[in-house]
Parts: sequence; structure tokens; C-alpha cells
Amino acid sequence: MFKKIYKAIKKYDTIVIARHVGVDPDAMASQLSLKESILLTFPKKRVLAVGNGGAKFSYLGSLDKLEDVDFSNSLLIVLDTPDKRRVDSPEIDQFSYKIKVDHHPFVESFCDIELINDEKSSACQLILELLYKTKLKRNKSIIEKLYIGLISDTNRFLFNTDSELFTLVSKIVKEYQLDLPELYQKLYMRPLHEVKLQGYIEQNMKITDHGVGYVILSSDILNKFSADAGSAGNMVNNFNYIDEILVWLMISEDRKNEIIKINIRSRGPVINTVAEKYHGGGHKFASGARVTTFEEAELLVHDLDRVCASYIQKREGDEEK
Repeated sequence: MFKKIYKAIKKYDTIVIARHVGVDPDAMASQLSLKESILLTFPKKRVLAVGNGGAKFSYLGSLDKLEDVDFSNSLLIVLDTPDKRRVDSPEIDQFSYKIKVDHHPFVESFCDIELINDEKSSACQLILELLYKTKLKRNKSIIEKLYIGLISDTNRFLFNTDSELFTLVSKIVKEYQLDLPELYQKLYMRPLHEVKLQGYIEQNMKITDHGVGYVILSSDILNKFSADAGSAGNMVNNFNYIDEILVWLMISEDRKNEIIKINIRSRGPVINTVAEKYHGGGHKFASGARVTTFEEAELLVHDLDRVCASYIQKREGDEEK
């Protein structure tokens, strides 16, 4: 599969790299590192990494505008996205050839080549493996981006991590002499207003009867803390260890795009099937959704509460056996 992807990359002179809506470090790092690797290997190609970015991730690099592209003779590579509707590129069907590289559970097939492995930690891990198993070139800048994506999607190797990943990480740390404290600082350094927003979240989190913790952040509240929906959503991993909750959500209004973004995490109950019901999806224990009203968001919370109730009932039944 890796060789087929390499041959397609080698064939096309214009390549567009896209990923899911609602950018995160794994998606953007995999995009920009693959772009950099292709240009390092084939300097004469035109390679665009596209989608709506976020100032929060500017340390990774900048994205391109999708302009003056002959779609009928171009390659599209979609990263970190299981279904067509979540691709941050409206022209997806116009490309002459398409490749998907993804680590989420399978949702639908929409590309000519599909490399899907939901046992991998991240899109960045799959891109790392692509670079090591083909003739695509790499350098320290590329590897640093991929490492940041790895630590973000695994939450510092707490989740979706196995011995294979640690072997790969050990290899790149040694080969490229990575400055780990510097890379962690890029990912986790935050302005004071975000710290204050986290305090607001801690003070205003609600907990349902069966352990769903959530907070609703309207646009007015986010503006009060000089934050946006993306900043709030990225705080979801800060609440992994609250004893009274099994599932937790950040519900953040994005008034500019007229949507409400919901980031969901779990410590046991499977949540991605619920997220799919609300225009989202993801992993069993880490998912996202998008709705248009706070009433829909409350319905999602209710559905998750029922999932938690079933999980608790099953767990108690297993303990009694």
C-alpha cells in the first residue's frame, strides 16, 4: 500500500493535501510534513496543503489557498478523515485521483487508494511509516512536526500507544536528536487568558446522573476570555482525571461559522457512535461532533448519559459474577 501511494505521488505534478474540518495538531502536522517531504523529494512539483487553519497552530507552518488548480490532472491526498463530508475541501470529487490515509474506524470509501488502520495512534504515525517505507525524503523539520502530532493525538503517549509506536519514536528521537522539551513547549504553551478560561470551565462544569461532565461555552463567554471555539475544544484533554465523570465534553459556540463544536472524551463508554449521530465521529474514546443549536447539544449529552448508564450497569454486573 505504501508503494502504491508513493507511485501516485511520483506520477502527479500537482498534489493537494487536505484533512478534516476543525483542524487539530495531528491533522495539520501530518499535512505540512507530507507536503515538505514531497517537495524535498520532488522539488518541481506543486504541492498545496489546504483547509481552514488556526492561529493556535501557526508554529507548525502556514496553509495554502486552493487556487488555479487543474483538478482533472491533480492528485488529492486526504489525511486523518474517515468520511467525505468532513473533508475540508469542497472540490473533492473533481480530482482525477484520490488517496486516503486515516487512523479512524472505517466509515465510507471515497478514494482510489485507502490506507486505513485504526490501530495506529495518529495520522502522523502513518505518515512516518510512509516516509520510512518509501523513497520519500525526510529531515529534522519534517520529523519535528510529526512528533508534535504524535504527542498531541496520544496525549503524551497515554492513549492508543503500543510497543511498536515506542520503537518508532525511539528511532526518530535518536536519529534526529530531537529537543523534546522545546517541542512540548510549542504544543502546550498557553496564553494567560486560556488559563483563565480553564478556570471558568472548572467552576461551571455540570455533571449528569451517570457521569457525563460538560460545559456550554457561548460565543459571549469565549469573547470574554479572548478565546475561540478551537481553543476551548483543545482543553478537553485537561479533564481526564476527574473521579466523578466517565465522559466529558467541551460545547463551544462558533458564531462566525454558525455551528456549535463539541469535543468528547471517554474513560470507558464508547462514544463515537453517538458522535456520528450528531454530524461527527472519531475513535471509541475520543470523538467530536457539530450541531447548530444548544438544544441539539443537550440531546447529545442526554444520549451520552444513557450510554454511561448502560456502561455502569454492565460493569456492575461483571463485578458481581
